[in-house]
Amino acid sequence: MKIFRLFMAAAALTLPFSASMAADLKVKITPDIASVTIKHNGKDVTIQREQKKDATVVPAFAKTSRPCPPFCIQPAVLAPGVETIAEVEVLDYLKRMNDGDDSILVIDSRTPDWVKRGTIPGAINIPWTTLNISKSDPFTIVDTLEKHFNVTAQEDLYDFGNAKTLVMFCNGMWCGQSPNNIKSLLKIGYPSHKIKWYRGGMQDWSILGLTTVVPGK
Repeated sequence: MKIFRLFMAAAALTLPFSASMAADLKVKITPDIASVTIKHNGKDVTIQREQKKDATVVPAFAKTSRPCPPFCIQPAVLAPGVETIAEVEVLDYLKRMNDGDDSILVIDSRTPDWVKRGTIPGAINIPWTTLNISKSDPFTIVDTLEKHFNVTAQEDLYDFGNAKTLVMFCNGMWCGQSPNNIKSLLKIGYPSHKIKWYRGGMQDWSILGLTTVVPGK
């Protein structure tokens, strides 16, 4: 069943693109997916892989030695019920969201100083400090839940009946910012099956040469 879902996701991504358009790109995302066009801040952005043969990963993600803590390697499974996904699945969620599915939200969990270097098109920035009670406050957390996640709150009770499916990422497998966001949400009862974790984050996105956008540009 899972293989079938992945096949259908890949097939859905190819629908807007003609065979001639796919042939123009030598470095595709998958054999059947050349690129994916989504809206970011109201503008069309085409996500594709870097086409230059001599392109290399950006310096910010070229470092291999990072002190732990805080930059510790994250497990493959973050929490029971939270699905770990990769790039093709992220692209599928982006396309579904772009096609009008407002039950999905792709979230960059990093602090703004990281986001300004580039993020995934279609993602919004909700830093981990916004949902972490030790860094934020109850009013900000409730406001974020209601404004962005379609959660309703009354006193200390939350209604997750119409909560959005959240696709969360940060810098990569050594980054704790999206895990922190996810754990904060799980603590207040957010349904685990409505949280998807892109573990590879910006590290893998950049290594694969996929398009990024810089806020304000």
